[in-house]
Parts: sequence; C-alpha cells; structure tokens
Amino acid sequence: MSLMEPRTIDNSVEQQASCRLSATPRLSVVIPVYNECRTLAEIIRRVRAVPIHKEIIIVDDGSTDGTLDLLHLMRGEPDLRLFSHLANRGKGAALKTGFLQARGDIIIVQDADLEYHPTDYPRLIEALLQKDADVVYGSRFLAKSLPGRPFWHTFGNRVLTSMSNMFTGFDLTDMETCYKAFRREIIAAIAPTLKQQRFGIEPELTAKLARGGYRIHEVPISYSRRTFQQGKKIGWRDGVNALWCIVRYWRWD
Repeated sequence: MSLMEPRTIDNSVEQQASCRLSATPRLSVVIPVYNECRTLAEIIRRVRAVPIHKEIIIVDDGSTDGTLDLLHLMRGEPDLRLFSHLANRGKGAALKTGFLQARGDIIIVQDADLEYHPTDYPRLIEALLQKDADVVYGSRFLAKSLPGRPFWHTFGNRVLTSMSNMFTGFDLTDMETCYKAFRREIIAAIAPTLKQQRFGIEPELTAKLARGGYRIHEVPISYSRRTFQQGKKIGWRDGVNALWCIVRYWRWD
C-alpha cells in the first residue's frame, strides 16, 4: 500500500469541525500494534497532524518485526504513552490494555495499518459532541464510494453486522469497523469486563453497549483496504468466532 496521503469524504465537514476543536475535550487515541514496523511511524505522523489536543497510546502486542525497537526510539516523546505485551495475545487484549490506560475525555480506536484515516477524527468527535449519542461508529458503508473489496469480505461483514443488529436491536451498517469513539465514562465501565483477545472484541463491545442501554450513532468514514499480502490479519476463523460472540455476549458476560 502506498504511504500517500489518504482521500477524505468531504473536506468541508472536517474544516468546519476543526474550527471548534480548540474547545474539544482531551482525546486519547488507542493504537494496538502487531508487526506494523513499516507503517507505524506514518500513522503516528497522521494522528499528530489532526489539530486536537491528544495523547497517543500505543500497545505493542508482542511484535517480532522490529516494531518494538522503533517504539523504544520514540520513548520519551511527550504525546506518546507506550505499553507492550511480552507475547502476542490479540487485538482485543491490546485494546483492553489501552482502554484501561486512557486518560482522555474521548477515546478513539486507531489501527496502525493505514486503512483508516485520522482526518476523520473531527467527524467522529463532532457527532459525539453534537448528536444524542454515547458512542460513534465510523461506517465504511455509509461513504459515497467504497474502494473495491473482495466480495466475500463485504458479504461476511454484512452478515455479521446484520446478525449483531438482530440481537442488539441496533441498526448499524458496519459493526466490524475499527473506528469507534467513546465517551470516557462508558469505555471505563466496559473495559474491565472485556474478555475477547482477538477480533471478537468488536461484537463483544457492541453487545455490551446494547446491554448497557447506550446510544450509538454512525458517520461515514474514508477507507483504504489492504490485502493479506500487505499484512491484513483477520481470517475466516475470526468470522466464525464473531458469530459465537454475537450470541454469547447478547445474554452472558
């Protein structure tokens, strides 16, 4: 994947929101990282470029490709807070670590692989502050155009989102999205209960938000798909586990 600057959906939205960012509560950006040495510095640069007061929480999940060495070089930079797992435990475990460490009023999840673009932060935060919502999901399927994705990936996402909606009562278009923005008090209440170590964290979070009676609002976001050859890690077994998580966390912890 190219490291060129991402395209945005509608620059006017970000520009209008940026005018109000000086009054925005403090932001925590939680970035789970596993073997992302090639893209890590670039995603940090992009996150820093968003004009919002923030802390960047990076959780290395047992990387073996030099990611941890790169993070050691960044240690001490004032806006970065670095944590690491001795062994690879999964995205869910890394997110839980990050959530428990976050100190911001708003917490946003950011992947390190450049599929999701921090230029969408104002859109997410604006919705959280202005809409009657407790959590905001960034939907890839609400965008005017979605870069080509393999049929089975799109189909699988639709199935999982529809199944999740059936159990939770939400009307989401993209339950599996990375981009989720939480009010601090909500994720602080849910994080200690999180059990899923891998990608089952997405349906688990959504189910627990539903059980807590929280309100979710969706906004369109930009997206640049990467392939398995470029390092994408989610597989069909994760899809099967997600189905189980949808049922499990609908009724049980």
